[in-house]
Amino acid sequence: MHVIASGSKGNASVVADRRTGRCVLIDCGITGKNLMEGCAEAGVDPRLIEAVLVTHEHSDHVKGLGVAVRALRSRGADPQVLASRPAVRASSALADLASQVDVAHFAAGDALSLAGMVIHPFATSHDASASFGFRIECAGDALGFLTDSGMMTPAAHDALSEVRVLGIEANHDLTMLRACDYPAYLKARIASDRGHLSNDQCADELDSLLSTRLQHVVALHVSENANTYRAALSAVERAVSRQGHAARCAVGYQRRVVSVG
Repeated sequence: MHVIASGSKGNASVVADRRTGRCVLIDCGITGKNLMEGCAEAGVDPRLIEAVLVTHEHSDHVKGLGVAVRALRSRGADPQVLASRPAVRASSALADLASQVDVAHFAAGDALSLAGMVIHPFATSHDASASFGFRIECAGDALGFLTDSGMMTPAAHDALSEVRVLGIEANHDLTMLRACDYPAYLKARIASDRGHLSNDQCADELDSLLSTRLQHVVALHVSENANTYRAALSAVERAVSRQGHAARCAVGYQRRVVSVG
């Protein structure tokens, strides 16, 4: 997994089969230029991006999608774009893209065969028309990806179990959220069950996901105003160390590529 950008200013991650180089892109809320630069830094050949998965329609996840698809096509790729029907209906960016290219639809419980991988979408709890995380399986290996969820649902927990690589949201520190200069309504939204996972919620969930298969954990969607990268990383490190687990911990940045796996 290559986290190209993660945070409220834009998100994009690439999951690659390291045997073949074939890839899927999860979200694109950054510019096409930044995506291409991130791919180059990560050693990803953009011509091998075969699909784009959309978690939900919020702008930090889709605002760069149209430009990115055109940029990928100009480099010889022909990625299939997949999003939920509610997300396409709710987003002008997705609707505009759907008028130019074929956008396929998925729902929770589907099994999508893309880039030599099998991808299982699962519903998350967020204030979007519909929002999803993904379990991605390839050659007996599994990766879990969850961002933008105010709580952990049983379906999400099941989907993230027994993975080797886990990307999981650690958006805010609750004390920092209460003290920051966000308006009250935004603080309430973020902390709600349809907002974002806190560092503590991430760590609590991680306690029950530390299987013998798990090797890498990446904290995602870290707030630049109500958290710090160090605090998010420390939260997952503490959860891992409490159980004496050997998983390596990392954090996704807004402006720096992080690759794991």
